Amino acid sequence: MKLGIVVYSSDPETVWNAFRLGVFSLKQKDTVKVFLLAKGVEAESLDNDKFKVTEQMQEFVDNGGEILACGTCLKIRNSEGSEMCPLSTMNDLYQLIKESDRVVSL
Repeated sequence: MKLGIVVYSSDPETVWNAFRLGVFSLKQKDTVKVFLLAKGVEAESLDNDKFKVTEQMQEFVDNGGEILACGTCLKIRNSEGSEMCPLSTMNDLYQLIKESDRVVSL
């Protein structure tokens, strides 16, 4: 299955669980892409004592997942993409939706 996950939350627990789902799905041999949208582009800054978001994100990438981050949303926050979360466009989000068998948004 091709799974698309759209993350628009900046709640650490929600984002951590989104990437947990992504890692689990990759281990089931699915193809998974995550698009960070709106507050979701803040994912790399959400670590706390309970939820190690960036560790989960790194495990996701290490298992073959792809993360894309909305360029407009990053610019609004005076931020840039990163190696783990490259700057992306609405076309990238559209393609993720179009190519996925299932799309989940959190």
